[in-house]
Amino acid sequence: MNEYKDYMVRTTAADSQIRAFAVTARDLVEQARKYHNTSPVITAALGRLLTGGVMMGTMMKGEKDLLTLKIKCRGVAQGLTVTADSQGNVKGFPLVPDAILPANAQGKLDVGGALGPGILSVIKDLGLKEPYVGQVALQTSEIAEDLTYYFAVSEQVPSAVGLGVLMNRDNTVKQAGGFIIQLMPNTEESVIAALERKVAKVSSVTDLLEQGATPEILLEQILGDFGIEAAEQIPVKYFCGCSKERVTRAIASIGKMDIQEMIDDNEPIEVNCQFCDKHYIFTPEELKELLK
Repeated sequence: MNEYKDYMVRTTAADSQIRAFAVTARDLVEQARKYHNTSPVITAALGRLLTGGVMMGTMMKGEKDLLTLKIKCRGVAQGLTVTADSQGNVKGFPLVPDAILPANAQGKLDVGGALGPGILSVIKDLGLKEPYVGQVALQTSEIAEDLTYYFAVSEQVPSAVGLGVLMNRDNTVKQAGGFIIQLMPNTEESVIAALERKVAKVSSVTDLLEQGATPEILLEQILGDFGIEAAEQIPVKYFCGCSKERVTRAIASIGKMDIQEMIDDNEPIEVNCQFCDKHYIFTPEELKELLK
């Protein structure tokens, strides 16, 4: 699957008073669904977080910077984790892939109900001694509003976030995508008021995607009146960079006594990657080599 149709557009508007991101993410959300065999409501929840995460990842400057979004919650979903880099790669996993919940009052997948009350943590590893961690309580547990709240409270950046995942009847992903619009410091009041009116008029992201909206069209709908400046296209994809070498390093870090115990059991051990469900087998001989 080398043909990634998913891509993001990053742009500014209103003389750089506004910065904006929009993305189509159907393929990467479908890839996540296949890896984790998720129920529809968990596909929607994880898909929204992956979509938000891949846009937030590209807000970081450094090539090796990593962003992790972690939700811990009291609903049937229990939690979700998403990790993105600054180049458009994203991966994630749900704690309870097969959680099921009836549709909400609007007949839609009840992501808010599946998550319930909880905490969103945003962890930025920027290559410094300590990662930056921002935490907020979930507001609606629908994810887009929770990210909007996070930006306002933790980063003091007024933002509008829209995220959507639409499922086919066979539970594959039909549409996925979203946008993040942010106001830069010292934005004129008139621009803020006009933008608020525009964002309020946006119908659901999935409705727009169903009508054939591309990231460019999503941004045009919201920012067309503000003068969109140079836009940059970035391909995005679900990518897990796990390898036997990385897993070996992880095992090496658990300590000699634990490794010795595994060797004493004289059975091969299997390590599964949480992000892509690849299986890595280590024989007792390989573990002995590690100990050396």
